[in-house]
Amino acid sequence: MFINTIMGWFSNDMAIDLGTANTLVYVKGKGIVCNEPSVVAISVKSGKVLAVGVEAKRMLGRTPGDIKTIRPIKDGVISDFDITGEMLKYFIRKVHNRKSFMRPRIVIGVPSGITQVEQRAVKDAAITSGGREVYLIEEPVAAAIGTGLPISEPSGNMIVDIGGGTTDIAVISMDGVVYSKAIRVGGDKMDEAIINYIKRKYNLLIGEMMAESIKLELGSAYKTDSERHTMEIKGRDLVSGIPKTLVLDDDEVREALAETVSQILNGIRLALENTPPELSADIVDKGIVLAGGGALLKGLDVFLREETSLPIIIAENPLTCVALGAGMVLDEEEILKKVIM
Repeated sequence: MFINTIMGWFSNDMAIDLGTANTLVYVKGKGIVCNEPSVVAISVKSGKVLAVGVEAKRMLGRTPGDIKTIRPIKDGVISDFDITGEMLKYFIRKVHNRKSFMRPRIVIGVPSGITQVEQRAVKDAAITSGGREVYLIEEPVAAAIGTGLPISEPSGNMIVDIGGGTTDIAVISMDGVVYSKAIRVGGDKMDEAIINYIKRKYNLLIGEMMAESIKLELGSAYKTDSERHTMEIKGRDLVSGIPKTLVLDDDEVREALAETVSQILNGIRLALENTPPELSADIVDKGIVLAGGGALLKGLDVFLREETSLPIIIAENPLTCVALGAGMVLDEEEILKKVIM
């Protein structure tokens, strides 16, 4: 107990949104202090970590054979325990200016469909990385708190958190999850859909970074204006093997993303079907809140509004609301007890 108190004096409690695409770190009293890609570059020969975050992402698809870039979080869960541990260590030390005696309490946002084994893996990675106490919170609950939804009240709040690896859909009331479903569809699947579409239509192979640029520049779920938007893309011709450039337009990208967007819509429909009638009435009045990076896909709110006939609201800070919500829980001991897994 005394040791824990001593550790508490030196610790800066933190919340981590351990995402497939990005990891965000919130420090109590400081807010979000770190937002970097969940990518690690390691040496194949020595197994030594060479770069983490932004630096490692720059190396994606550009490394020689003796350097490997790894994304240790796949579809919202840890696929490589050791590398995730190294990544967490890097972020915790970076935030605490490399002071190794810091032993913070850590709240980590995880997808709602996470298994017991996966929960154990996340906790172990955080403890070996320097955490004193580790709590897990479901990402949609953290996102709901971060967006300011009144989750403690006896009324229905529906949130759809579209991340890099998963889309978490939840109906929350009185600090509890009434219904939740995590579908393995998100920003990564959108990038994959763009890569496959271009390969199929133009026999052109593009990289992950190019696919992400196309999604950000031209990606949309619904045609919101009559103007045609285009972008020059570069890749390797699969027939000749020679690098090639072509022009892509937003209609093609929307076609490429149609199936992924439909899967998100089907997940929302399933959630609405499984929501008790009283809470459904609240959702009709309040609408559905979109969070996560995927919420920024152009026209997604319009598309979902057309298909569900419900109000669709994009969270004020969709990219940071999970980290903010998990951070806010650190200050509220009572809420922490109710919402931790």
